[in-house]
Amino acid sequence: MRSIIRGFILCWGLLPLFAVAADSAASTPSEAQPSAAQVDASIDNLDKPLYSPFIERYMLDEVRNLRIDMERAHRELAAEVVDRELGAADKAVSYATNTVTYFFYLIAGVSSALVLMGWNSVRDIKEKVHSVANEQVAELVEEYEKRLRAIEKQLKQETAHIESNREEITLTQEIHSLWLRASQETSPAGKIAIYDQILGVRGDDIEAITYKADAALDQNEPQWAINLCQQALLLDETNAHAFYQLACAHTCQGNLDDAARYFTHAVAQSESYREELYRDPALAELREHPLLIELLTPTVESAS
Repeated sequence: MRSIIRGFILCWGLLPLFAVAADSAASTPSEAQPSAAQVDASIDNLDKPLYSPFIERYMLDEVRNLRIDMERAHRELAAEVVDRELGAADKAVSYATNTVTYFFYLIAGVSSALVLMGWNSVRDIKEKVHSVANEQVAELVEEYEKRLRAIEKQLKQETAHIESNREEITLTQEIHSLWLRASQETSPAGKIAIYDQILGVRGDDIEAITYKADAALDQNEPQWAINLCQQALLLDETNAHAFYQLACAHTCQGNLDDAARYFTHAVAQSESYREELYRDPALAELREHPLLIELLTPTVESAS
């Protein structure tokens, strides 16, 4: 579900780029197409986000409405199935009742014909007919009780599934609103408080843990940030952002060798962090460190 939401948001956010590209192509048809490096440079130099939180909110509401419609369709389908099953059961019971009734009519006619043969013979036939009829009715009742129990079980499963989806939608909406608040918060302490709320709702949110570590670094608490990043790596041992925050924290503590190793792990997971070495002032002391240059050189050679 998250991947669908992110895909919608990405497509919505890229619409302005597509419009700008179309206008450029229409105005200068003779110019050469921009290269991939130029496109990446243009994206890196954007002055403002391609999409706003209001667009994200709109997309989330649309997805929620879609999920609600799907749940309603599930309920209607389940109700229709139940109605059809009950209708079939009613027809079958009516058929069985009519069969038993006609059977009794036949027995009554035969019994009337056998009255002349003596009351004992008629009594024996009557008892046998009642016994067979009771057995057939009992079998029919047991069979349809099983069917009704199966329908009841299916309805309970559908209800549980719908309730689970509703809770997941509510939880996702709450977490999304907290992330919007965190993006608008300016103080590190305020961000940490919001990240704690997110972790209170979903304790294994690795992204919240790593961003909390970033806020701890802003408060000049590198050891706290290291502990948070180690906690995130216990949940996902390949998390690039956790390695990057560890590199920043160890740089603040002066452990440049450890910082170089962690930064190399971050670059190995995501090449985009390589550019952060020259952007993030927290890594200023690490830029010319010999061990970092030695560790990153094999990566550059293998990439070329």
